[in-house]
Amino acid sequence: MIEKRLLRPDRARKIAGSFAAIEHRFLREGFWAGLSHHELILYLFLVLVGDRHGLSYYSYDRICSLTSLLADEYILARDGLIHKDLIAFDGRLFQVLSLPWGSRTDRATVRQLIHQSLGGDHDHKTHRF
Repeated sequence: MIEKRLLRPDRARKIAGSFAAIEHRFLREGFWAGLSHHELILYLFLVLVGDRHGLSYYSYDRICSLTSLLADEYILARDGLIHKDLIAFDGRLFQVLSLPWGSRTDRATVRQLIHQSLGGDHDHKTHRF
């Protein structure tokens, strides 16, 4: 087990004012691996700008300007996030939803995807990378 210690105690993060968070389940249960690059950008943006209930009301042109997404990329990403049950949108208001229960992908698949993307070796006996 790795013993953790602050590398720069003088620069330790502190929660002050508003704060955005993404559950560890987002990575562990395959949501990350299941999103396109544009969906990830839009999802992260909506998490960052949402209030404590995940609500935000940025216009599509402002979102595109801040994220550098083209209008078509934004629409596909928005519709993909809605289809994947990660956000709701009523034409004006966005809500980042709690992550749906029921794993998108099992952990072994997530490990394999991460492994493949990093190009590492896999130990089939221990399932470790």
